[in-house]
Order: sequence, then C-alpha cells, then structure tokens
Amino acid sequence: MDLVIGPLDLPAHVDEALAVQAVAFGLGADEVAVRRQIVLRHMTYPGARALGATTGGRLVGFVYGMPNDRTHWWSTVVEPYLRAQGHDAWLDDSFVITELHVHPHYQNRGIGRSLITTITDGAAEPRSILSAIDTDSPARGLYHSLGYEDLARRVLFPSAPKPYAVMGAPLPLRRR
Repeated sequence: MDLVIGPLDLPAHVDEALAVQAVAFGLGADEVAVRRQIVLRHMTYPGARALGATTGGRLVGFVYGMPNDRTHWWSTVVEPYLRAQGHDAWLDDSFVITELHVHPHYQNRGIGRSLITTITDGAAEPRSILSAIDTDSPARGLYHSLGYEDLARRVLFPSAPKPYAVMGAPLPLRRR
C-alpha cells in the first residue's frame, strides 16, 4: 500500500474527511452537515492542525487537534467529570485530539497509530487528551497501547446516544 501521511488542509478537504468519518462512525447527512460547521470553526482556533493519510491520492484517514482551551465547548462538558475524578488539571497544557478516523477498509493497518503519533509528536504541550465512546473497542485499545489512561468514564455529551471516556497520556506517546 502506497500510504502517505502528511499535513492536511482540512478546510479545503473537509468534505473528503467527513466522508471518511461518516463511513467510520455511521453518520447520516444531517450529522455530517453539523460536523462540517464544527470542523471549519475548529480549524480557525490557534494551533489547530490536521494530518491526512492518503493512498493513490485518496484520503483514507485523518486526525486533527489543537491545544486545549478550557473555554471550548468540549472542555466545558468534560470538566465536571474530570474534576469529580481529581483530573481536571489535564485540561491545562494538553493537546486535544479532536477527531481521528480511518476508513473501515483501511483499519487495522497502523494508519490510526501513525496519524495520532505524528500529530502529537509536533505538539508543544506535555500531554494529550481525547474522548472516545466508552466501550471495549479497537479505538480504545489503540489509545491504551499508546499510553492513554482513562481519566473519566460514562461522560455524557448532549445529543450523543452513548457515553464517552476521557483519556489522557503524557507526550511523547508510547510506541509499541
């Protein structure tokens, strides 16, 4: 497989990226439209950056993130859960992985691992945080293998049908 991982101009390729996310996450057109606006807004935040994984010129995976800011929506939702566990300091000096998705036909090939380790390698912050659906999944297995630990579980986001876990890891991520 001729795979290239590199910087992604996410606003210019937002529809391609969301097509990958829609297939990977099972999103409908209405949810994709909402997420499109969120992604475009996120990419205006200071320090926001994205990487893409392409093969044959086709985007098959992407990741984006930014330095965490306690005033951002995500932080305001997860902060009470983290505080209850004594982990709210993780919201400071952290690089948040906002989205990481790999097309199902390309999963289990190390693409997600390469995307997340490459984007966090460029982070100035000493640690990384993210949220993932709170189930025993390949995604959570990947995060655990990289050194992420559960900071809070059963985190409820408005309109999300399933609870999430907030996870954190010191940087650089553990390689396996």
